[in-house]
Amino acid sequence: MKKIIMVCSILSFLFHNCTGSVKSKPLNSVSKTSIYDIPLKTIDGKDFSLATLKGKKILIVNTASFCGFTNQYAELQKLHEKYGDKVAVLGFPSNDFGGQEPENEQTIKQFCQKNYGVTFQMFSKISVKGEKMHPLYKWLSSKELNGWNDKAPSWNFSKYLINENGELIKFYSSTVKPLDPEIINAIQN
Repeated sequence: MKKIIMVCSILSFLFHNCTGSVKSKPLNSVSKTSIYDIPLKTIDGKDFSLATLKGKKILIVNTASFCGFTNQYAELQKLHEKYGDKVAVLGFPSNDFGGQEPENEQTIKQFCQKNYGVTFQMFSKISVKGEKMHPLYKWLSSKELNGWNDKAPSWNFSKYLINENGELIKFYSSTVKPLDPEIINAIQN
């Protein structure tokens, strides 16, 4: 049985890492700390607890208003509207890549609502890499904390999928669109 699990883990690793677009939770990984304990601030400056989302999948996305992937806001909104009963879409503006999110929270919020009709939960602007990395992104990109993944965002609109139990189960690069069948299947299953 251990050999089968090991072979499956190796095949999964090779498949997902050779394509470069998706990384999945290995079969034998264990989360070290809980994502639900990380304090957050909404784009309006209010405290937000991820614990309120227990029992629901969560798609976490680092966003930017002046990026070639900014149009993904439209698909994120459609995902929120169509699958909001199964997954909470959470947007985290960041200015870490190419200075593509220089605005303040109020301007970001207005931009998202006016141009893309965003109603999913947006958060205060944070850093998703480097020395000033927010604790949420430290958890998402540290296998010592999340149990398996060490991949941090390499650009805007990277995506992390959390399951109903608060476990990180998938990482998607910026090039994987929010309505990609792989994301939809992961949300529905």
